[in-house]
Amino acid sequence: MQRALLVLLFTLFVSGIAFAQAQSPQSDAQVVRYHATIDTVKYTYCVAPPVARVRPGNILEANSLDCFGNAIHKPGDTIALAKGDNPLTGPFYVEGAEPGDTLVVRILDLQIDSDQGLGAFAPGFGALNSTNYTPMLHPPLPEKIWFYPIDHASNTATFQALDSNYKVKIPLHPFLGCIGVAPAGGEARSSVVPAEFGGNMDAPEVSVGNTLYLPVNAPGALLYFGDGHAAQGDGEVAGTAIEVPMRARLQVDLVKGKRSGWPRFENEKEIMAAGIYRPVDDALRIAFTELVAWIHADYGLSQLDAYELLSKVGKIHLTEMVDPNYVVIASIEKKYLPPKK
Repeated sequence: MQRALLVLLFTLFVSGIAFAQAQSPQSDAQVVRYHATIDTVKYTYCVAPPVARVRPGNILEANSLDCFGNAIHKPGDTIALAKGDNPLTGPFYVEGAEPGDTLVVRILDLQIDSDQGLGAFAPGFGALNSTNYTPMLHPPLPEKIWFYPIDHASNTATFQALDSNYKVKIPLHPFLGCIGVAPAGGEARSSVVPAEFGGNMDAPEVSVGNTLYLPVNAPGALLYFGDGHAAQGDGEVAGTAIEVPMRARLQVDLVKGKRSGWPRFENEKEIMAAGIYRPVDDALRIAFTELVAWIHADYGLSQLDAYELLSKVGKIHLTEMVDPNYVVIASIEKKYLPPKK
C-alpha cells in the first residue's frame, strides 16, 4: 500500500512538472505571434523595418488579408475599394540569416479566415485578356466579381455562375499565393511579381505538409507572406484564385552557408523546384535545371543521369501565367532517387 502511494505521488509530481512546462513562458516563447491590419501591410518585397523577429526553430503564427485587403464584401463593391494588390504581412527578421544561406519555411497549418472567398476579372489582367504584355485592339474584359460561400464543415466552396443559375462545389486546398523574402541588390519588387526571391508564385505547393526553401539575399532574410487562396486551378488563368484572408502557422529555420538560386519545395514523397520567368519555356528550363542540380548535389546522380531520369518520371505544372513572370513547378518522387547523401 505504501509503495502504491509513493508511485501515485511520484506520477502526480511528474505530471505537474510536465503541465507547468507546457504552460510556462519558456515553451510559449518558441511561438511568435503577430496580427496584420490594413494599416500595417506592405505592397513590396524589400529591405524594410521588421514587424517582428524570429529565431531558427521558432513557430510564427500570423494572419494575412486577401488580395483586395479585405475591402470587398458584397455585390456592388468594386476593385477600386482595394488600397493595393496582394497586401503582405511582414517582414519578419530571422535571427542569424545572412546572404548565402537558405531560409527554410515549414507550412504547419493554414486556416481560411472567412466564410466567403472572391474571384474577379480586372481589366488589363489575365491570361485570356488584353494586357500591357499582350496588347490588343479590342477593349479589355469588363470588371466582374464572383462570391464563393465557404462551407468549413464540408471543406468546399461554391461557384455560382453570374449569367445562369448553375452552381458547383469546389474542394478547398488552402495555400499562400505570396511568400518570399527581400530581393537581392537592395531591390524593391511589387507584391504582384514572382521571381528568384519567391513572391507571388501562386503555387499550391505552399500548403500544409510542404517545406519551402528560399535564398537569403539580405540580413535577416525578411520574410513576407499573403494572398491566401482557398483553391486555384493551374495557371490561375482569369487572374485570381478563390481569394481569402488566411491564418498561418509556419516554422522558420536556416541552412547556413548553402544557397539555391530559386525557390524549392519538399515533402515526404517529392522534391520540387520552381522556374519563374517569361516566356513560359524559359520558366520550365529553370525549374528542370534546378531539379537536376538538386538531384546531383544531394542524391549523388551525375547531372546527365539526373537529366535522363527526369525525362522519364519528372512532372511539371504551370501554377500561374498572369503575372509579370510565369511560374512552373518541376517535381520528382523520391522513390525514384537514390538515398540522400
